[in-house]
Amino acid sequence: MIYTVTLNPALDYTVWVSDFEVGKTNRAAREALCFGGKGINVSAVLTALGEPSVALGFAAGFVGEALCNMLHRAHVTQDFVRLSQGETRINIKLKTGEETEINASGPDVPPDAIEALLAKLDMLCAGDTLVLAGSVPRSVPSDIYEQMLFRIRGREIRVVADAEKALLLPILPYRPFLIKPNLRELCDMVGRELVSDHEIVQAARELQKAGAQNVLVSLGGQGALLLDEQGEVHREGAVGGAAVNTVGAGDSMLAGFLCGVKGGYAHALRMGLAAGGATACKVGLATGEEITRLMQEK
Repeated sequence: MIYTVTLNPALDYTVWVSDFEVGKTNRAAREALCFGGKGINVSAVLTALGEPSVALGFAAGFVGEALCNMLHRAHVTQDFVRLSQGETRINIKLKTGEETEINASGPDVPPDAIEALLAKLDMLCAGDTLVLAGSVPRSVPSDIYEQMLFRIRGREIRVVADAEKALLLPILPYRPFLIKPNLRELCDMVGRELVSDHEIVQAARELQKAGAQNVLVSLGGQGALLLDEQGEVHREGAVGGAAVNTVGAGDSMLAGFLCGVKGGYAHALRMGLAAGGATACKVGLATGEEITRLMQEK
């Protein structure tokens, strides 16, 4: 079973506005409301591909209830800790030619809720996968990912992490199965600009030496690069048409990779790129049929 953790989930409200003017009344050409949060997106795409998954995290208030209802309609299994105070956040994505995001901070998470979430990790068994993805709310300890990995240590649980430098680097000594930085995040982690594939591979090897078993680097329109646990480099270009939406594309890539890894790392990378490309070509997350079609075309 694959479990995903989203500590700060959201509803994403996307609004398309032509000729947007600051300080004026603007009218939307169209809008869309989707569930959001990196781990939730991973669970949703896994579900679309027929891979069992459980989404863990926090949900609060009316918005949290709406989030859970949307996930239920999408057949995404969830086991959230319900908070008694506050509201799950609503993030605004404003598309006016360029994309502007306004991300809310989310509810305060009390210590007893944090402990309740940690206790849910006790149900994981050897062979399960735990995906840690996204940011940590300000009311949650910044070392929460480390606490989680300490709690499951020695139980042969496969750990996957997709997070920024401050969250990712401290957990590398726990030898996560896979980390998935994008190019900007990878540059930040190693403290230098990376341009060529050779430079990217060298940076990935540094993270591997620090503890990561596999390093998957998403490169946007340039595809992705994987340094696997045997030291072999896999490089594939992007698939699909012109990107119309980047929200959730990286999460989709991660889900596709996890779904395809049983067929080997080369196959997993191709499936990850098909999932990411299928999501990038539309509003919302790709369906299993869209991913399969791209995979067959590739």
